[in-house]
Amino acid sequence: MKNLKLKSARAAFDFSQQELADKVGVSRQTISSIEKGDYNPTINLCIAICKVLGKTLDDLFWEE
Repeated sequence: MKNLKLKSARAAFDFSQQELADKVGVSRQTISSIEKGDYNPTINLCIAICKVLGKTLDDLFWEE
């Protein structure tokens, strides 16, 4: 399932996939794969992304 919440939160900060990747210490391809739903990130990566974007785990990674 695509993670449109992550993509939306990233866009709200006007971050490119590369900028977010640099801030959390992963490759751009990792961010792309998470957004496309092709990769399930580790909990540590989820937390790092949430901290950068000012969101909670529920905000970005909980399916409704």
